[in-house]
Amino acid sequence: MKALFTDEQITSIITEQEACEKTTDVCRRHALPGRALQSKVPGIGPSYAKRLRALENENGKLKKLLAVRCWTTPF
Repeated sequence: MKALFTDEQITSIITEQEACEKTTDVCRRHALPGRALQSKVPGIGPSYAKRLRALENENGKLKKLLAVRCWTTPF
């Protein structure tokens, strides 16, 4: 699945919001839902975003491997 924003864009959006700009203005500028930034983690950086994306990809691969294994294992 292709991400809507790159890691750098995500970090930039969060930085804008942390710079005391109104959340609604930041969301409107980047075409995000109004509550998208309310559950953010403070202090997120590019390395954290990249690591999170890598873990999400690895988790998806492991889920696929498990699904294949479950379907190919005789009962």
